[in-house]
Amino acid sequence: MDGKEHTSKIYDRELQEIKENLLYLGGLAEKAIQNAMRSLLERDSDLAREVIDADDRINRLDKEIEERCIDLVALRQPVARDLRFIATAIKINAHLERIGDMAVNIAEKAIPLNEEPPVKPYIDLPRMSDTTQAMIRKSLDALVKEDCDLADEVIREDETVDNLNDQIFRELVTFMLEDPRTIHRALLIMQISKNLERISDHATSIAIMVIYLVTGRNIRHGNRAEKSFQNDI
Repeated sequence: MDGKEHTSKIYDRELQEIKENLLYLGGLAEKAIQNAMRSLLERDSDLAREVIDADDRINRLDKEIEERCIDLVALRQPVARDLRFIATAIKINAHLERIGDMAVNIAEKAIPLNEEPPVKPYIDLPRMSDTTQAMIRKSLDALVKEDCDLADEVIREDETVDNLNDQIFRELVTFMLEDPRTIHRALLIMQISKNLERISDHATSIAIMVIYLVTGRNIRHGNRAEKSFQNDI
């Protein structure tokens, strides 16, 4: 094996490691959502605190992936599709880190909610959570398989989550109007619902980045799913 071929194999392995680390980060983010919601549904505030503490691990991996991508650009000077992959990886990495932050926000809201009687049975929130977790898995599967059809499926599912968020908001407004004593708890639940909706947005943006990676087509500003993340709670 000559030196050039050896270098090429090392480079390919480095790109594959970035992809594998993104999948691992996605798994951590999804687990954080799952545990944050369990802490609410099972009224387990200790589990909520575990989610909050575990965010440091997500943050460290986010930093490592970003630094590795930057090093590859500097050392390997990638072009064409490899450069597009690294640019996509940096953005996907950022979305996954923000998903972890959203899970922490949910856990933080669960702790005070667990100390009070529920405003209403939690029905739509688990549905939202299940859908958003599935969207994260599908968006990362689309990355691995370079599957634009699967990415499109994620983008379409964003509307389902939006509709559930709107429904929860309307129901909670009704509770607050009928009984002002529920206002504080209802507002916390609204914030949890909004965080799940934002997770859906991040998963959708990952899917959009997959389409960019595979096709070179940037649909971010031409798709209703692309939203501002400045108002993340």
